[in-house]
Amino acid sequence: MTALSVLDLVPVRSGQTSAEAIAASLSLAQTADRLGYRRYWFAEHHNMPAVASTTPPVLIAAAATRTTSIRLGSGGVMLPNHAPLIVAEQFAALEAIAPGRIDLGLGRAPGSDPVITQLLRGSGTTSDVEQFPRHVQDIAALLSGDGATVRFTSGGEYTVHATPAATGSPEVWLLGSSDYSAQLAASHGLPYVFANHFSGQGLERALDLYRTGYRPSEEHPEPRTFLTVNAVAAPTQDEAEARALPQLRMMARLRLNKPLVALETVEQAVAASAEADAATEQVVSAARERWFVGTGESVAAEVRGFAERYGVDEVMLSPVAASYDAEPRDSSPGRAQTLELIAAAM
Repeated sequence: MTALSVLDLVPVRSGQTSAEAIAASLSLAQTADRLGYRRYWFAEHHNMPAVASTTPPVLIAAAATRTTSIRLGSGGVMLPNHAPLIVAEQFAALEAIAPGRIDLGLGRAPGSDPVITQLLRGSGTTSDVEQFPRHVQDIAALLSGDGATVRFTSGGEYTVHATPAATGSPEVWLLGSSDYSAQLAASHGLPYVFANHFSGQGLERALDLYRTGYRPSEEHPEPRTFLTVNAVAAPTQDEAEARALPQLRMMARLRLNKPLVALETVEQAVAASAEADAATEQVVSAARERWFVGTGESVAAEVRGFAERYGVDEVMLSPVAASYDAEPRDSSPGRAQTLELIAAAM
């Protein structure tokens, strides 16, 4: 049976505040917990009008106080933006808050534009893309019971721990949408997630590289992976298509380098799509082909087929159902409905 998980970017719709968007996502995490989803991950993105998931550790901590059994994590922490010690300390504290329920997903992309990347790095000595493999190892060492050892050029040593007396550590995952991340995860014996919801290109090659090149580690003797998909489920196909349209149009803005705005409501997207240019329509159409949109039964069938095709036992849903104008701003009825209908059909 295919396990289900959730990826949340904390979408901010037109007329919605950050407080309302975060409240909606925390409510959705509770829904996923109640429905028996395996894990709930928050992404890291910066300076985007439609995305409030700027700081996964804070959101994970908030979700931990509102859930009981679901695993919580980052999908992911964009490591080039942060010092490895800070990441390790944050996730060691999260593991202490919710023992046995924390995942640390690490990504290599900055999660924003070059200006924001420079601002994130401007507050001190932080990591960069070239140092990503070493910093992954550093974080693993810092989270271990033995800690990490700093060796001075003079010959002395200094031991650093992410937390004083850990009884467990988060599970570390590598995330990516390229051959590089797949090969790095394989060489380090780490679990790996391909960002299929964002890219979709090169999936088969990445999985093959990961599985054939995997070097067993003590914690993970076998390769372990799952995949992400964009999904919308509703009682009817028409409603599902309508709720998918705002996020499809947002994807077109990203791809075409147009100014970013808050996520449209369904009514706003329908009205705007009547005057969409050819380039936007082309991107929307191409993206829609890769998304799972329909009734609970039809989307569940797509999920099962997708998992079987790529040999995974878990699929992480990015519930991209938008809201109608009249729906409450401090909840996400469309996204909750997506999780409920798919879970029931699975």
